[in-house]
Amino acid sequence: MPFIADLHIHSKYSRACSKNLDLPHIWAWCQLKGIDLVSTADFTYPAWFKEIHEKLEETAPGIYGLKKEFQKEAADVYIPEKCQRPAHFILSTEISLIYKKGEKTRKVHHVILAPDVKTVAKINVELDKRGNIKSDGRPILGLDSKELLKLLLDIDPDIELIPAHAWTPHFAIFGSVSGFDSMEECFEELSDHIHALETGLSSDPLMNWRLSQNDKYVLVSNSDAHSLPKMGREATVFDCEMTYPAILRALRHDHKQIAGTIEFYPEEGKYHADGLRAEGLCLAPEETKKMKNISPKTGKKITVGVLHRVSDLADRKMGEKPKTARPFWHIIPLTEILAEILQVGGVSKKVDELYSKLLQEVGPEFYILKDAPIADISRVNEMVGEAICRMRASQVIIQPGYDGEYGIIRLFKPEELVGKDQMKLF
Repeated sequence: MPFIADLHIHSKYSRACSKNLDLPHIWAWCQLKGIDLVSTADFTYPAWFKEIHEKLEETAPGIYGLKKEFQKEAADVYIPEKCQRPAHFILSTEISLIYKKGEKTRKVHHVILAPDVKTVAKINVELDKRGNIKSDGRPILGLDSKELLKLLLDIDPDIELIPAHAWTPHFAIFGSVSGFDSMEECFEELSDHIHALETGLSSDPLMNWRLSQNDKYVLVSNSDAHSLPKMGREATVFDCEMTYPAILRALRHDHKQIAGTIEFYPEEGKYHADGLRAEGLCLAPEETKKMKNISPKTGKKITVGVLHRVSDLADRKMGEKPKTARPFWHIIPLTEILAEILQVGGVSKKVDELYSKLLQEVGPEFYILKDAPIADISRVNEMVGEAICRMRASQVIIQPGYDGEYGIIRLFKPEELVGKDQMKLF
C-alpha cells in the first residue's frame, strides 16, 4: 500500500529551528499532515541521538515508532479522529560539507539514511573524529563528499547518501555558487553509489528531467522543515513495504516502487529565479545574461537562481520526459490557501480555526490537497473547495522567488476575493 514519506526535516537542536521540533510533536503533526513516515532528523547530535534511543522503538526492520509513554508529551496538539493514524520514523540526518576541490570552495549538503541505531552510533563515532558534531543538529564538516561517502560505505553498505536540495545556489551539489556540474565531478569513481537526488523547493521533476545525466537517479522530495507546520511541504510517495530494506530497494533498484513525488511549485522556492533581494530585482535567466550577471543599478553580482543554473547544464528542452520519469503532483500548503482566501497572514487565528475545521471534518492535509472529493471540502467551505479544484488543475498565478525571497503562488484574482470573511466566491 502506498505511503507518504518526508525523509528530510530538522530537530529542535538545529540552528534556526523551532523548539517544538521534538519527537512527540513531530509524531503528532505527522498525523495532522498525513505523513506516514518521517525522518528522525539530526541523528549526529549527541543529545538528540540520546532522545531517539530513549523514546523510539523498532516496529519493523529499520522503522521506528514513538513509545506510548512519550505520546502524552504532545497532548497540547489536538488530533481529530479522522487524522489519527500510525506515524513512523526512519533514521536520517543532513550533513553540511565545506571543503576545497578543483581550486574552488565547495558547500554541499547531503541527506544520510541509516538502517538502525547501532549503525548510527558507528557513524557518529567516525564523524566525531573528523569534526565537531556537537555544535549543531546539522553539523558542518570539512570532509570531501567522496570521503564522506567512502566512510559511510565502509561502515555499512546499506547506508544511503542522497544529495540534498540539489540546486540551491549556496549549499548543493549543482548549486551555482559552490556546487559541481556533474555527480562524477563531485564523487568521482564512487558516483555509482548515488541512486537518488532530492529536488529541493526551488526545482521540480520537469526541471531535473532537462539533464539526461540525471536519468539514472530517482527523484525524491522532502520538506527540509525547520518548524512543525512546514513538515510535508514536499514529500515522496513509496509503493512498497514500509521497511528499511524495501525503501532501500526502491531507491537503488526498483524505481517503480516510488509512486511519485509531492512538490512545491518551484517558483515558490526562494532561489528559483535570478535576482537581488535588496534591490527588488527579479530576473529570468535571459535577462541576467544580458546584464552579464551584474546589477546595472549598483554593480553588485546577481544571485543566479535554480532556473538559470538548470538551463546552463541542460541538454533537453523544458517538457521533455525521460523513460525513467516518475509521476509528481504540485501542491500549495493548505495554510497558504486559507491565508489567501481569508486575506490574512499564514500564522493567524482565522487560518488556524478553518484549518482545524477542515481536518476535523475531512481528514489530514495531504488527503485534502490530493485526494478528498471536492464536494466534501466544499461542504466545509465552498471557497476552499474551489481553490483546491484550481490547484489540482494547476490553474495558478505565479510570482517567482529569488535571492532568498520566497515566491508567491495564488489561486484567485483580487476581484474574486469579495466580502469581509471571504466565504463566497463572488
